[in-house]
Order: sequence, then structure tokens, then C-alpha cells
Amino acid sequence: MNNTRRQFLKKSAATFALFSAARTLLPSGAMAGSGPEVNAAKLGFIALTDSSPLIIAKEKGLFAKYGMDGVEVLKQASWGATRDNLVLGSAGSGIDGAHILTPMPYLMTLGTITQNKPLPMKILARLNLDGQGISVSKEYAELKVELDASLLKDAFAKKKAAGAAAKIAVTFPGGTHDLWMRYWLAAGGIDPNKDVETIIVPPPQMVANMKVGTVDAFCVGEPWNAQLVTQGLGYSALTTGELWSKHPEKSLALRADFADKNPKATEAILMAVMEAQQWCDGDGNKDEMADIVAKREWFNVKKQDIIGRLKGEFDYGNGKVVKTSPHAMKFWRDAASFPFKSHDAWFLAENMRWGKVKGDTDIAALIAMVNGADIWRAAAKVMSIADAPTTDSRGVETFFDGKTFDPANPKAYLDSLSIKAMV
Repeated sequence: MNNTRRQFLKKSAATFALFSAARTLLPSGAMAGSGPEVNAAKLGFIALTDSSPLIIAKEKGLFAKYGMDGVEVLKQASWGATRDNLVLGSAGSGIDGAHILTPMPYLMTLGTITQNKPLPMKILARLNLDGQGISVSKEYAELKVELDASLLKDAFAKKKAAGAAAKIAVTFPGGTHDLWMRYWLAAGGIDPNKDVETIIVPPPQMVANMKVGTVDAFCVGEPWNAQLVTQGLGYSALTTGELWSKHPEKSLALRADFADKNPKATEAILMAVMEAQQWCDGDGNKDEMADIVAKREWFNVKKQDIIGRLKGEFDYGNGKVVKTSPHAMKFWRDAASFPFKSHDAWFLAENMRWGKVKGDTDIAALIAMVNGADIWRAAAKVMSIADAPTTDSRGVETFFDGKTFDPANPKAYLDSLSIKAMV
């Protein structure tokens, strides 16, 4: 057993001891008194590396440790299926919560993607920072596209003029991958609404679509960008941390009615996932984590498609190789788990930019309804996490093209953008 593993187990034992003591000392909160209101919940996940904390919490018995031994972690076919099953809820043979694209709980709460029937959601934690990618077909190998998307502008214009616009695949309208792709294209002078055709493809189907020539480029999480390179079907133009260093990505979210009815169970689920995030971020745990999530019942891929980029080893497939990338996926370090409200403000502003959210939406009020930073902090207190963020904002963010986002003034950010489609 290596030192990192020993340290984690020792820390876990200490955390559990503190947690057990907290059960009797705290007058309220998860596990106070009689424990969680229920011991079961159904949580969805998509086969993406950033879902690993949910899988590890299940595999390592962490849900059971916090009194939630009946939690099921269920594979979803697509983000659309995740949404539909959240609408159903477990009472309707659906799910209570999920590993989810951060904007989706907001779009569901607004009713935008639920047939104008609002489904209030609650974000409990961020599951990761960084670790997504934009990949390009080998058809464009000679262009050697990286951060500068303008290299594709002429090629895409020729395709459109010939009557077959370039097809750009993302995983869900208004989701994180949609926003990364749109930001990158627009920064290169390519209008994602006019110059290309955007199509929706579930993450596990991205590589197959590239193989048959259905798409020219796609944005998705790992391990699918790495698998594309392994199969020699294209190359990674970039990993999304190059667009925005330490950017927020997926979230853990529950239906608001489940969270409101079962606050102790909600906090217990959150603590199990938070502990799993710490484990996932341990350098000595990466190989075991890859072994686990690669299994048939989880991702059903080869370990080699996961482990390299998980460790920060990026073969872009175009001759570029980075051995220790600062943009590797982060599950706990750099406050990865905390759901900063300032980050949610950017996702909402970007969805305003592309007409997915109305321009007069009260961003602050919506965030106050959906974001559960207070629930996260309560869980962190029970777990005696000493370095929990004390502010809801990470401050002004800077992107690769020099643009800045001040969460206190989203309008100024939107005004600075030349390509947009606001309503």
C-alpha cells in the first residue's frame, strides 16, 4: 500500500470519527437524531470521467458509510435521457438526482428544456474542474488546429458554399460542451449559429460518429477525446482548461422536492460524494480509479482510454504531447467541489448570449433558487473540512482570448462579445 493510500485511509478514519461524533453533537443536519429520512436514492450518470465520484462513492461503500446504503448509481444513455428521468423522478421509475451538465438544473428550473413545465432543481456540488476536449476530424490534420479556431474558417465556408455545412457535435443544447464549442468557434470568428450546423450526439457515441464521417469536430468530456486519438480518427485541438483555466464543469444535482423533503439524506449523499472526490484526486488512486470506472457496468472502455489524461498525460494525436498538463481533470483540489455562484452566473450569461435563456432573466435570483452552496458548507462543517471557501464568488475570470467575466456585472461581459444571438 503506497503512502498516498495510507494517508487517505487514515484521513477517512479520522473523518468518520468526527462525523460520528457530530451525529450526537449537532442539533440538526445530516444524520442528526434518527439519521437520514430515507436510505435510498437513484442517481444517474453518463459514461464520462467526471462522473467518477458517484461511481467511487458506490464502489467504495461511501454512500452506505453515511447511512445511504440504498443509493443506486444508474447509467443514462444521454443528457436528454437524464433530463427525462429526472422529470419522472424515482416515484415514476426515473431518478432523484444526477451527475449533470451544470447549466441543465437551471434550464430545468426555468422549464426551458422540460416542455415549459418548470422542474425545480438543486445543485449540491461541482464534480470537477477542467478535463473536457474539442476534437477535430483527421480531414483537417494539415491545418493543425489548436486554440485558434479561425484556421477552420475557410474550410468550413467552402463546405457551406457547397451545400453541406460542417457538422459540429455537442452533447446537449445549452450544456457545458455546447458553450465551450461556441466560445471557441466565436473567438475564431466562426458564428456557431450561421457558419456551421450544430448537432447533438450523446458522449459515448461521439467517436463512432467521427468514424463514419457524420461530424467534423466535437466537444465532449473524457475518455472520448482520448479514444478518438487512440483509434487514429482525429486529433485534439485543445483541452478545455486551455480556454479557461480551472473552469467549472459537471455538477451533482437533485430534484428540489427530494432535497427539501429529505435534507438529512441530501447532506449524507453529498458527504459521500465529497469524500469520493477527495479519493479521486489522490495521485496514488488514479490507476485503481481507472480500473474501476473502465468496467463494463460503468464506462465499458479500455483503461488506456482513461488513465493517461487522468494523470495529466495528453497525447493530442497531432504530434503534440504534454506529460504533465496543468489542465488535467480536478475533483477536489483548487476548491473543485464547491459550487461557486459566480461560475453559475457565467453559464447563465453564456446561455443568454446564445438565446437559450431570456436576456431579462434575473441571474442572481435564479442562482439563489438553484445553487446549494449553503448545503455544501454545512456538509463541509460536519466533515471538519478546514479549507472550505468562505465566499460564493471566485472573482473575475479571464479566458484564453483576453475576455474577462465579472460576476457582479454580466452585462458588461455580454456587451463585449461581437458574435451572439441574444433574445
